[in-house]
Amino acid sequence: MKRITAVLLLGLSTLVTGAQEKNQTLLWKISGNGLEKPSYLFGTIHMLCKEDAYLSDNLVKAIQESDRVYLELDMDNLFELMGVMTKMKMKNDTTLADLLSPEEYRITKKYFEEKISMLPFSVLETYKPMVASSMLMEQSMVCDQQVAMETLIMEEAKKNGKKIEGLETMAYQMSVFDSIPYRIQARELYKSIAGGEQANNEATEQFKKMMDAYRAQDINKLGEMITQSGDEMMQYEDILLNNRNRNWVAKLKTLLPQKPLVIAVGAGHLPGTNGVIELLRKEGFKVKPVENKSPRTREL
Repeated sequence: MKRITAVLLLGLSTLVTGAQEKNQTLLWKISGNGLEKPSYLFGTIHMLCKEDAYLSDNLVKAIQESDRVYLELDMDNLFELMGVMTKMKMKNDTTLADLLSPEEYRITKKYFEEKISMLPFSVLETYKPMVASSMLMEQSMVCDQQVAMETLIMEEAKKNGKKIEGLETMAYQMSVFDSIPYRIQARELYKSIAGGEQANNEATEQFKKMMDAYRAQDINKLGEMITQSGDEMMQYEDILLNNRNRNWVAKLKTLLPQKPLVIAVGAGHLPGTNGVIELLRKEGFKVKPVENKSPRTREL
């Protein structure tokens, strides 16, 4: 489970990979297909150690020259964010006690009460288990300060007076979790807690490799790491990934001809035959890698 929850940091990310490209970058230029000006696609991670977080000169320039910035969610919409807590809860007043055996529940409760202090367990146990899993993963990051790449992008967009939009709503994103049986989510959550020291060490090492792949901007490696997972929820790849990618590209097909955009989504959504890069190409767009390193950059 910790492998799949690590991927939640990349945005319910990729479960299939396709033709590999050697270019290692998180920034991609979208052109052709009648576009007057190019747009740019960037792969984010939802939580990163502050010392590793930066926006390259090329990404900053792309934001400056865009009409607006699209994230997975409109994180600048206070009305949308205010409803987050209720959307995180399981339906029908379900709690973890309904999904686990008494002993599994006792172990899970004890773990969260000892390890997680941001929310009381009485609240957390009402959340969809995949949400609780993502909180566990964030707590396991070994750095004093953490930052979401989306936050840096939003700050840059606001500084340049760019409007921020969302490709999907929080209600839809939370409905993704509702489409996966809560009992399966709870079982995977429990397995990540009760796996013992060896399992925890393996999960920590896997997480470190994922973070190394992100820092190296190796999106294909990120995709490969997920396909190697044997997690039970891999059977829900259409719900977690493919349907969302197709929805985004259908929306972008209409938006891209209107104004130049910067689109920032979880890096795991980029690669693969069902990834955003390849889906855009199938719609007739040219999608090419752009250098995304700092401070040495190449002009857009």
